[in-house]
Amino acid sequence: MGEEIFDVVNERDEVVGRERRSEVHRLGLMHRAAHVLVFNRRGQVFLQKRSKTKDRQPGLWDSSASGHLAAGESYDACAVRELREEIGLESSGSLEKLFSLPASPQTDQEHVWVYRCKAEGPFALDPAEVDEGGWFDPEEVNRWLAERPGDFAGALIQIWERVVRGSHRRAELGDEYNENH
Repeated sequence: MGEEIFDVVNERDEVVGRERRSEVHRLGLMHRAAHVLVFNRRGQVFLQKRSKTKDRQPGLWDSSASGHLAAGESYDACAVRELREEIGLESSGSLEKLFSLPASPQTDQEHVWVYRCKAEGPFALDPAEVDEGGWFDPEEVNRWLAERPGDFAGALIQIWERVVRGSHRRAELGDEYNENH
């Protein structure tokens, strides 16, 4: 299998070309990624610790599943694929698109669409992608982020700020995730 090919995009997330993954990262070109946060009935979020063998942000805690869009792939299709590949979850149409983040140094020059879904696990973690994973109460993640932000991938810090700490918490997570919080 050859190296992945990504769409290269501009600041408006419009495709302006295609390039190999290694070149996109080496040159710091804007590209696309999808992130999914999986919540259970208790309002906990499943986070994964990225494999130490990953070329970008190895060993850091990240969204439940995330990944780059392949050239020509939609954000929605990528989110479904990453859930299946990284944690073995078949989303079966239960994904909700929440918001996007613009490409920035914090997102590793990725335009990011963020999704959420509900699932209880257990999950089948791909060891090439994920070293470990676990369920965390939002307050626990808040404390952890405040005390040790270096434990987390840059995009997750921005995502978490917007989803949980931001003013849109109830609207984005839904009342069922806030009953105990």
